[in-house]
Amino acid sequence: MTLLTDARGQPLSGATPAALAHYERALAASLTWRGGADALLDAALVDAPAFTMAHVLKAWLLAGSRDVRRVRAARPWLEAAAAEPAGEHERLHLAAIGRVLADDYEGAAALLGRALEARPRDVLALSVACGIDHLGGQAEQQRARIERVLPAWPGELPGWHSVRAMHAFALAECGHYAQAEQSAHAALALDEGDARAHHAMAHVFEMTDRPAAGARWMNANRQHWSHGTAVAAHCWWHLALFRLAQGDDAAALAVYDERLRAADPGDLSALFDAAALLWRLRLRGVDGGARWAALADAWAPHVDDAFCIFNDLHAMLAFVGAHDWARAQALERTLLRSRQRPTRHGESARQLGLAACRGVMAFGRGDLPQAITLLASLPAQAHRLGGSHAQRDVMHLTLLAALEAVRRPARRAARVVSAGEATLDTRLPLARSAIAMPLA
Repeated sequence: MTLLTDARGQPLSGATPAALAHYERALAASLTWRGGADALLDAALVDAPAFTMAHVLKAWLLAGSRDVRRVRAARPWLEAAAAEPAGEHERLHLAAIGRVLADDYEGAAALLGRALEARPRDVLALSVACGIDHLGGQAEQQRARIERVLPAWPGELPGWHSVRAMHAFALAECGHYAQAEQSAHAALALDEGDARAHHAMAHVFEMTDRPAAGARWMNANRQHWSHGTAVAAHCWWHLALFRLAQGDDAAALAVYDERLRAADPGDLSALFDAAALLWRLRLRGVDGGARWAALADAWAPHVDDAFCIFNDLHAMLAFVGAHDWARAQALERTLLRSRQRPTRHGESARQLGLAACRGVMAFGRGDLPQAITLLASLPAQAHRLGGSHAQRDVMHLTLLAALEAVRRPARRAARVVSAGEATLDTRLPLARSAIAMPLA
């Protein structure tokens, strides 16, 4: 029997016309970071239970997470897909999901690379591979991956705007800001609702120090990113950063209270943004009050995850901000145990994670020399923490705050509080400094 193909010519085992229509809509939603993909895939599988790529997309929606619980939840979907007939290309996806579940992200990326060599229009493989690159802080690899497939993409194919949006973000992370802005605008000309492209634009404004223009852009396009998208909270975070850069701490705190504080506590991406924003406000002398304790409680279930250093760092920001030293020390113990293990997390704990988290702890306790020593000693591959330049800047800003407090003691209003802890007046501009910090 002749297999149906998707809109980009990829054969699909087990698909029916009705199921294929649901699948294409689900894929489009996932590529533009919009909701609804799960329900559409459920409908596809009701119509075609043996539709392999519908199972695969279900699995990738989970396996692409930074939350170890969601990643593990992909296994039943992988098993369901593996029980159905599959072509050679589909088996590469199955094998890549298996590699992620085995915590071999490099192996998964290599398999997806093979899939893209064979079928450069496999936009799902491209999107997932770019996510893995981002997880490992491999911006140049991400950009090169996208640019290898660009010649195979005629502009009229469904998904082309998402490829342009992916390229825009990778270009921004690699410092090619004018090209990134051009690519993001090209994506939005094709689909103004592509939240991925709006997110790329936010990074362009952030990295080119145009906070006023960035705030205007985000507000003018709010209807496209603030409802029904996977990056709504994160885009609010970007808007808050623009307000901070403009010196409007109150507006940034209002974003925290109205948007991030109310986010789903099970959404790790929102917890990243909440911790990073409240910490940046702290560096500017803004008292987070009871917000810190609530945030620490939200991070508490992740103390023993031993899955992703990026997660651990943001959890530590929350614990230290709350002066919750019991949880901070529990996370430190997790990192100490993990660094003895031959795992991905163990390697990153040895190289980066333990020093970074201890640097945050030292800063929170007022041990500025130790904080400086630890944060300034992070190796050149500190970008392997993952995330974007804008997200990793929180470490750079913490180092700058410690250096400023040590260099200008007369401006450091340190007052002893309970348990001998110090609160530092570290109001600093958010612009990047020439002080070396190997996080870029």
